Amino acid sequence: MTVRYFEDFAVGQKYLGLGGCAIDAAGIKAFAAAYDPEPFHLDEATAERNPALRGLTASGWHTASITMRLLVDSELRPAGGILGLGVDEIRWLRPVRPGDVLRIETEILELRPSESRPGQGIIKVRTTTFNQAKEPVQIVISNLLAERRAA
Repeated sequence: MTVRYFEDFAVGQKYLGLGGCAIDAAGIKAFAAAYDPEPFHLDEATAERNPALRGLTASGWHTASITMRLLVDSELRPAGGILGLGVDEIRWLRPVRPGDVLRIETEILELRPSESRPGQGIIKVRTTTFNQAKEPVQIVISNLLAERRAA
């Protein structure tokens, strides 16, 4: 896998995840029990009665965590690793359910040299997480720090 320096990136480039992540009810419930114990993430009957969800769904934070894993395993590969500086926006567009298989695509939105760290640059990216039907389930816009090539 090629490691890319700040100068190797260009606005509009897209990077794909190299695999997918299959979602199952046990994983949804385990994540929810540990980190987001809302009843509709823990129990099918309660989730069925929720008019907004109509069935067991993964926590948005579970989806975000899976997205991070897929991002680390993707083609993106900035020098220094995926070091996040923050998230500008996160949107959950569709429920993630047992049986879904999630994949990602990341697009470079903006590049700017760091003013405080001359050896690094900031990459703004949009990472879209898709289900097996190629429907977007989450969009995250975030800022990553990447090493620059030595002069």
